[in-house]
Amino acid sequence: MILDFSLSQLVQKIQTSELDPTALVNLVYDRIEKFDQELNVYRSLVPREISIKRAQQIGKKISNGESVGQLAGLPVAIKDNISIEDPNLTTGCSSKILDGYHSPYDATVVKSLKEQDALIIGTTNMDEFAMGSSNENSSYGPTLNPWDSSRVSGGSSGGSAVAVATGMAVAALGSDTGGSVRQPASFCGITGFKPTYGALSRYGLVAYGSSLDQVGFLTRTAEDSAYLFDAIQGVDTKDSTSLAQRLDSYDGQIDLRSLKFCLPNEYLDSETASGDVLEATTSLADWLGKQGATVEKKSLGFLDCLIPAYYVISFAEASSNLGRFDGIRYGVRRSSGSLDELYKKSRDSGFGIEVKRRIMLGTFVLSAGYYESYYGKANQIRTFIEKKIHALLAEFDFLIGPVSPGVPFEFGEKNDNPLAMYLEDIYSVLANFTRCPAISIPAGMSKEKLPIGFQLMSKPLDDHRLLKVCAEIQAKTDFHIPRPPLCFS
Repeated sequence: MILDFSLSQLVQKIQTSELDPTALVNLVYDRIEKFDQELNVYRSLVPREISIKRAQQIGKKISNGESVGQLAGLPVAIKDNISIEDPNLTTGCSSKILDGYHSPYDATVVKSLKEQDALIIGTTNMDEFAMGSSNENSSYGPTLNPWDSSRVSGGSSGGSAVAVATGMAVAALGSDTGGSVRQPASFCGITGFKPTYGALSRYGLVAYGSSLDQVGFLTRTAEDSAYLFDAIQGVDTKDSTSLAQRLDSYDGQIDLRSLKFCLPNEYLDSETASGDVLEATTSLADWLGKQGATVEKKSLGFLDCLIPAYYVISFAEASSNLGRFDGIRYGVRRSSGSLDELYKKSRDSGFGIEVKRRIMLGTFVLSAGYYESYYGKANQIRTFIEKKIHALLAEFDFLIGPVSPGVPFEFGEKNDNPLAMYLEDIYSVLANFTRCPAISIPAGMSKEKLPIGFQLMSKPLDDHRLLKVCAEIQAKTDFHIPRPPLCFS
């Protein structure tokens, strides 16, 4: 099947005229027509005929002997919070307050995709303003998990994850503030990669938590993520947080026997993680040991304060960033007698309940009487944790463990308990807190035949080596091969 080829193989086949790019486009759109209505993946879609025309232009350039980009002809999906200039596509963050909004410019990562001749086919459903771990917070209904449609797809990049898992795109961009690329990748049985903070431009990404947000990739394999990363990463003067230089590829050989992996003792706590997740985590850790790698268990000593500090900071930044959505310039507007009433009514009707909750809590921790007690203290904790992790990753090559405490849960299971939902991020927020690259790769299936992810994290700027190690693991295992039976039976 065409979709079983890697991204680099697909591009090679297109460049050598072995594969007509229109055939790949039609295959992806056929799958969209078959599954999207049920799974609710896309928020907006480029019409098939326009994508075919763009694919034909690429094919014509190739037949004329002209050079094409590194991603020529690949149908790629974009999360609904990444700006894209296209009359057919919205950038609405899956929120009513931005209903029908069309961006007047491209995010830098989108511009890079276009320059490399990728075919951007649509924007994907997500938790409203990237606030959620289940995709249930979308104002337009949740994206269903293709392994079991009664289960969540994960969040907030659930639409992008399902698009890749089902073949409704060959790759997708997402954003990751506390695990929003890695957790849905884990829940959908694919690979999710969050680069080092600043390695990909955030210009054009609608901000949630500015010190935590990072554009990431959802692909079938680590090899595909590495290929995409190499194609579009670079320095961006429009983003003040962009790294000063492009990260070089890792050309060295990967020998698992020379590597040291740290498995935190706290990650093996049965009160935190389910039995299936613990079994999959220890099984893959044991497999690494059998390959000759050193796997050492060690206590972190700060997991109990990580989640509270993370959410104080992320809520505070969300409160600041979302103040710009006022119903004046675009999106929902509820007319009223005074300007203050207009703001109030527009935001009340435009924002969903979870977004309102986070804005209110963020405003509270930033208020004059509580700033130092909450926001100031949380930043002190963050500095402490960052120092501890960077010291740990000077001793070890990688930190490993679960992505999420459990397997994809049923719709509504955690909606009445926000704390339980927030604890879904207990293993993933560490990478965002410390600006480290991290990745989720498939690690097997639960007893209920649901995907389980395995997470690896490395020191900042070590992205390419992290990807290469994961590619080596996937070359020697087959956890990443199964496809959702609902869509590939």
